[in-house]
Amino acid sequence: MGAISVTVWNEFLHEKEDPGIAAVYPDGIHGCIAKFLSEAGFDARTATLREPQHGLTDEVLAKTDVLTWWGHMAHGEVADETVEKVYRRVQDGMGLVALHSGHDSKIFKKLMGTDTGRLKWREIGEKEIVWVIDRAHPIAEGIDEKIVIPHEEMYGEPFGIPAPDELVFASWFEGGEIFRSGCCFKRGKGRIFYFRPGHESFPIYYMPEIQTVVKNAVRWAKAPYIPSFVDGHTPETTVEIKR
Repeated sequence: MGAISVTVWNEFLHEKEDPGIAAVYPDGIHGCIAKFLSEAGFDARTATLREPQHGLTDEVLAKTDVLTWWGHMAHGEVADETVEKVYRRVQDGMGLVALHSGHDSKIFKKLMGTDTGRLKWREIGEKEIVWVIDRAHPIAEGIDEKIVIPHEEMYGEPFGIPAPDELVFASWFEGGEIFRSGCCFKRGKGRIFYFRPGHESFPIYYMPEIQTVVKNAVRWAKAPYIPSFVDGHTPETTVEIKR
């Protein structure tokens, strides 16, 4: 079996427009994520918003086992045609790992069946503790009981998503808010994981624990082979029953 093929998608706008964010992620958030995935043995490539077809051509999607998605300031610029292609690929078995404000992306909301990913938020760089809720889950492998992030953006409940199939992590913030920060879903043949940490102003994706979660999530989101089935009108068949 070959390496898991991962496409790391990022808007790549904050890093170009804000020197402070460029200093944190000089190769872009996508470059940072693709680097640690490649070093872990994944077949990682990148794609960004302003590339033709947002870098998500039919050829790229066809050979992608898992797509990671980081977006924030330009969700509306993602073409509906691309969203539909990604949606169909997830239904057919491609995994999706939505990161941080990817909760508000067109593709995540379409897969969740909701037009809102509303939540509370506050950006003052406060402490976040990401607690492991399901210690037996493969996405939590290698993580102790919690991940402490010294400075992060706060996301707080209520979070406008369906109840997850599995809740792996939940976060607490210094202001007292809590948040479902590691959520698993299945849609069709595809597996979806939402992971909350990763604001662009902070070096979250350099943290070993965060990298471990992302790597575990990619492995989990690579769905096992599921045979295709026929739906729609089914002609009558005769089954002989021997007595």
